Amino acid sequence: MTVGLRTIVLLFLLGVSAPPSWAGRIWDSELKRYLTEQEMMHAEVYLTEEDAVKLMFPESERVRKEIVRLHPDQKAQIEARIGWKFPEETFEIYIGETGSALDGYAMVQNTIGKHKPMTYMVGVDPKGQCTNVELLVFRESRGSEVRTKRFNAQYEGKTVSDPIRINRDILNISGATMSVRSMSAGVKRALVLIDELYLKPLGRGSDQVAEKRSGKGFLDFLFNE
Repeated sequence: MTVGLRTIVLLFLLGVSAPPSWAGRIWDSELKRYLTEQEMMHAEVYLTEEDAVKLMFPESERVRKEIVRLHPDQKAQIEARIGWKFPEETFEIYIGETGSALDGYAMVQNTIGKHKPMTYMVGVDPKGQCTNVELLVFRESRGSEVRTKRFNAQYEGKTVSDPIRINRDILNISGATMSVRSMSAGVKRALVLIDELYLKPLGRGSDQVAEKRSGKGFLDFLFNE
């Protein structure tokens, strides 16, 4: 990572915008040149957060939002499970409900793509499976193909037990590798966060699933849920 890129990332994490003169000094190894100010300021807004919530819970009677702050131990455990550290300690989680039934959860994720953060929402059902991924804001000059349903449908049905990695269970997009890696990392984090914060306390999380499977015979494990 170049000095300029480290500076931009650090300022982003601190909530400080980088001056245009700094932004213009980011080197793109594929283009073999520094990115221009226009390229660094580029942002395509595809959905508002409100619109994305409607897509996540199209039939829910109501949607409420909870703000969750991670304890240091929780944060460390989640980081260990996903395999990378993140600066956020607080997350906003949407919860869809119909009557007394829980429809699912949704979270907005911001993860660094090639140079800048991309914003997208991840939906998770009550069993811990990814139901939908929608790109809200894309700030890079290339790689926005991750917003297409042809690509992001790959995440549907994924759980914390899946790798969710390029060349493992996610097909890459040529020319958009960093965007794919970024989105995959965010989907994995959302699944682990929901698992740790909601499913485990309700007795539906990965611990219970693993225990249930370990108690089955070999044939049961292969052919039954």
